[in-house]
Amino acid sequence: MRVLWDRGESTVNGVVDALKSQPKPAYNSVLTLLRILEKKGHVTHRKDGRAFIFLPVIGRADASRSALRALVNRFFEGSPRLLIVNLLEDEELSPEAVKQLRERIEDHP
Repeated sequence: MRVLWDRGESTVNGVVDALKSQPKPAYNSVLTLLRILEKKGHVTHRKDGRAFIFLPVIGRADASRSALRALVNRFFEGSPRLLIVNLLEDEELSPEAVKQLRERIEDHP
């Protein structure tokens, strides 16, 4: 998705070329992933000659919120509070980070 968000649209080869991982994933693996994302409504495609051009349907922020909701539902009983408690127990936060969190919590409706 990052490649499509950064480029706006891309062929499968374009996605493979843009990935920084080594070794590069196989063309068919990337195509399969893009088709799965399309079935889920995250991307769409158009045909340009013989090539498929894939385009993102959802933005980064919407995808992040959706993934976070799924994480909270799957691992934290649907409770954002349990997620935050787990993060706070597991992370060493600076006083500045704690202050920022307090401000966000106080500003939350």
